[in-house]
Amino acid sequence: MPSPQPPTPEEKFADAKKLLGLPRIVVICGSTRFMAEMAEADLRETAAGKIVVKPGCDLKSPHGLWADPAEAEALKSRLDELHRAKIRLADEVLVVGDYIGDSTRAEIAYARALGRPVRFTHPEVDRGA
Repeated sequence: MPSPQPPTPEEKFADAKKLLGLPRIVVICGSTRFMAEMAEADLRETAAGKIVVKPGCDLKSPHGLWADPAEAEALKSRLDELHRAKIRLADEVLVVGDYIGDSTRAEIAYARALGRPVRFTHPEVDRGA
């Protein structure tokens, strides 16, 4: 008789979220050109009782933190890793906007590889993702 396998970290995390009684967690993905739409999606998802995580920086808008191009590139790399962590944290992904760029396409692929359900505000863009 084979011995039972210990739970994976993902299974332990899912169990902990259930024990804590946490609502579903949704991560918002999409181009930062859709920051206003992301804010609206955040509002709607929060009103529906979900915990929402989304991009916190818009590197396309001027700011001193990413004024230097070399610093901006390093920050983008760190932010990409941070967003993948948000996807691991989440129960589902909501892709906002009618455009899917390379970064968002990679996030969708990552989420699907983890088995996270992916929803779209514009379902027609899913065909190209």
